[in-house]
Amino acid sequence: MPALDHLTRDAFPRSSKYDARWLVDLDMGPHPLWLLEDLAADLDLRPGMRVLDLGSGLGATSVFLAREYGVSVVAADLWVDPSAAGAVFRKEGVDDRVLPMRVDAHALPFGSGSFDAIVSIDAWEYFGTGDHYPPYLAKFLRPGGQLGVATPALTTEVRELGEIPDHVDRVVGAESAAWHTAEWLRSQWAFSRAFADVTARTQDDACANWLLWERAVMELKGQPTSPVQSMLEADGGAFVTFALVTGRVA
Repeated sequence: MPALDHLTRDAFPRSSKYDARWLVDLDMGPHPLWLLEDLAADLDLRPGMRVLDLGSGLGATSVFLAREYGVSVVAADLWVDPSAAGAVFRKEGVDDRVLPMRVDAHALPFGSGSFDAIVSIDAWEYFGTGDHYPPYLAKFLRPGGQLGVATPALTTEVRELGEIPDHVDRVVGAESAAWHTAEWLRSQWAFSRAFADVTARTQDDACANWLLWERAVMELKGQPTSPVQSMLEADGGAFVTFALVTGRVA
């Protein structure tokens, strides 16, 4: 049966309203809206808030934030041309609420207390795992502001395993050293003392969800498989997951 026939997920009712082909055109990894909708359940996003979407890619998550939660969004990414993301926002009718910017995550051009919330979907592993980074980011949040992250994770730290699992290493390589467990991320944020009310959990069926999406992407692209699909099939949820982490500044 075609993979697309299985894409509706009862756990993600908001995401199910969005066309899979539209998302594939913006595809840069796992299903971003499933991750964001799940993460948002642990956040308090309300209309009128100002939100930084950090590592926003071509903008699917920024569109979702503006439409589903009524927030205004700064869509920040280092590698995506803001004009390309802006074209997406205009086409989707959210350009009055979403501002695209080319931004280095380690040199944010914003003032202290600029945002009510910061979210990062499938990007944190590239810039956020250093011990200095959570407290650096906290200063851009207003009092009571929230940080929420959905990031690829492992069920066991590679340093405890003593090696990167072969099927992960073949696809991700040394970058998987930045794939931490949810508990590791929770402890890091808590020990930074920049955040209170830190929560961290793994997404239910994370590997299966990612595999389902990857199969659908390959189907829509007319390709039989991909290295990522092979990795996820070999893993079966033994090591690969997603961590959903939140914290609130005092």
